[in-house]
Amino acid sequence: MTGPPIHELHFAEEPSVDKVPGPNSRRLLDKQENVDSSAVAYPNDIPLAFEEGRGATLKDADGNVFLDFFAGIGVYNVGHANPYVNEGVHEQIDKLTHSVDFPTEPRLDLIEKLDEIAPGNLAGNNRFVFGGPTGSDAVEASIKLAKYNTGGNGLIAFRNSYHGATAGAMSLTANKKFKQPYGPLLSDVVHAPFPYPFQEGRSPEESVEHALREVRAIVEEPYGGLTDPAGIFVEPIQGEGGVIAPPDGFLSGLREIADENDLPLMFDEIQVGMGRTGEWWASEHYDVTPDVMTTAKALGGNGQPLSGTMYHEDLDTWGPGDHAGTYRGHVPAMVGGLRAIEYIQAHDLLDHATEVGAWIRDRIRDAGDGDPGVGQVRGKGLFIGAEFVDAAGEPDDDRVDAIQEYCYEHGVLVWTAGQYGNVLRLLPPLVLTQKQAEVGTEIIADAIEATAELAVAE
Repeated sequence: MTGPPIHELHFAEEPSVDKVPGPNSRRLLDKQENVDSSAVAYPNDIPLAFEEGRGATLKDADGNVFLDFFAGIGVYNVGHANPYVNEGVHEQIDKLTHSVDFPTEPRLDLIEKLDEIAPGNLAGNNRFVFGGPTGSDAVEASIKLAKYNTGGNGLIAFRNSYHGATAGAMSLTANKKFKQPYGPLLSDVVHAPFPYPFQEGRSPEESVEHALREVRAIVEEPYGGLTDPAGIFVEPIQGEGGVIAPPDGFLSGLREIADENDLPLMFDEIQVGMGRTGEWWASEHYDVTPDVMTTAKALGGNGQPLSGTMYHEDLDTWGPGDHAGTYRGHVPAMVGGLRAIEYIQAHDLLDHATEVGAWIRDRIRDAGDGDPGVGQVRGKGLFIGAEFVDAAGEPDDDRVDAIQEYCYEHGVLVWTAGQYGNVLRLLPPLVLTQKQAEVGTEIIADAIEATAELAVAE
């Protein structure tokens, strides 16, 4: 067997939490506030200092053990400190860590393994370019690749999207508040509607029809507003936007528009790829293959920073040095990525994520039965969102914050999403056991019940 079974990876099957934050966490949080950047954000919502992680569990500086339903924003798909991954990474660090783009066995092995799990007709027909340490680097490479091949300048992205924090990636990102201080960014980026039936009050079919009509108008109509389009860039399932899985017909409609207009279709799989949704790539749920696909986060296996872009070989028109980056040769991360894929394959974690994710969604729906504040529970695999609304049907971010606080105090780490912060977002490692899923989701269910009672009391 490739590494130990998943039930051997964790500190425990249940959380064990005293008062939080404890004195050691508090000391480190205070020190961080004095010396670290004011851009630090995550401890503001979950005030903890971590010391050690194993599998789907984290231990803080005071010895409290938490169930991790966040996984570093989807980085730890095979869990914290997975011994099969760590063993390979440790061995590689002692030999060679940085190789720019000179060939190494790990580099070529990972490229071949990625081809093995590539979606649709990209398998056997792709090239892969490594980027720097973050997903934004892969997005930047994709933008450059599209412009290089088409000669165009304009890009179509989507409302509610998130693609990164560098200039090009931020241009594709829809969050106006996030971007406003840093303009001007790339010109000629147009954001089309992303189908969101729950928020729109439309049927899934109407939502898809509306979104595709807008995209087609942007590309094809003489007054569509976008000159010289270079490509269409989309998350197959939106993450930061609120775990929004588009209805059937949307991605295939984009594929048709891209083909008819000789534009590359680019999928951002940074948060939803590497098995997160129960398929290797979220686009496989829709049987639609992109021309260009970005990956990062879980690609490095055990948190090693690595990103990359897979694209159809017909687009491989770059010459030497036309795309570059110092950290495109991080060899330990390549070993980590290879071993993570091998671990997922050996332990059938795609099927496991599908089954456990469906169980979690069903249990949260049960917890919200009769609670009008639980607007919708959605997602695929272990990529799960629950949207909350108030009595008037408006986004209820206060309740989601209260649920997150309750879960934190009871030993489950969850996060939020959505343009109004009213979506509870769950991204546990794929190695989460059924027992941990049950324990953690019961705590979430208790939080839903407790916050409903508070809302009634108010």
